[in-house]
Amino acid sequence: MSIEIKNVTKTFGKVKALDGISLVFEEEKIYGLLGRNGAGKSTLLNIISNRLIKYDGEVLIDGETSVENDRAQSKVFLMSEVDTYPNAMKCKDILKWIKEFYPEADLNLADSLIEKFQLDKKKSIGSLSTGYKTIMKFIAAICSNAKYTFLDEPILGLDANHRELVYKTVLESYSENPRTIVISTHIIEEVASLLEEVVIINEGSLIETDSVENLLSRGFSVSGKAGEIDEFIKDKNVIGTDFVGSVKIAYILGDENIDSLPASLEITPINLQKLFIELTGEEK
Repeated sequence: MSIEIKNVTKTFGKVKALDGISLVFEEEKIYGLLGRNGAGKSTLLNIISNRLIKYDGEVLIDGETSVENDRAQSKVFLMSEVDTYPNAMKCKDILKWIKEFYPEADLNLADSLIEKFQLDKKKSIGSLSTGYKTIMKFIAAICSNAKYTFLDEPILGLDANHRELVYKTVLESYSENPRTIVISTHIIEEVASLLEEVVIINEGSLIETDSVENLLSRGFSVSGKAGEIDEFIKDKNVIGTDFVGSVKIAYILGDENIDSLPASLEITPINLQKLFIELTGEEK
């Protein structure tokens, strides 16, 4: 069972927010949905969760259409950047409604997280700071125990301690109740260690989808004198280049044989954040 996105295209006026996206979110994996601001991540999540219903293509949730389908949508929870709760609604009442719509929701976990995050659940969500609104929405999402839980920018406005608690909570919750969790973000460094699979969108197009392990095994950098680098990379899939003084660095993504690397060149692995930056840079 899975969520299948089939050739989804969405335009807003003359702007094409998504351009023929096709991918699968499989069961019981933690995904990173990565892209720069405006790449189309939130649009895709809104389509999956039936908040946008006019688009080309098809979305299937466990084989059923996602559009106006309560049974399919009962398996999906989207934590959104947009404030969807009434401003006057108290945090404790939000959790009561979560339990109504998601019977498997764990309100004991919610109470525990409210204490850890030091959130006053008697306050209305409209009275909270940006950071505590994010915390409230995160608690609602992670405690819903929805089969497909989507976290759109789950660290917006959070300090370092609260961000670390979010990551820890995701891992602990996934360990206790394995399900599909998709973290949508343009901040890669902190979430990289959580992810099993990665989906990278740039300017509305899907440019990579793979396991983190496979993707990182395909990415590397080579540095050395410019002329030697140019000769070495002429038949490689180069995703970016840099200069540090007189040293040229080329970033490569592929399964090329590098046994013939000249002794004067140095090869090093690259992390997920650097790979993301090079894949989605301005020149791309």
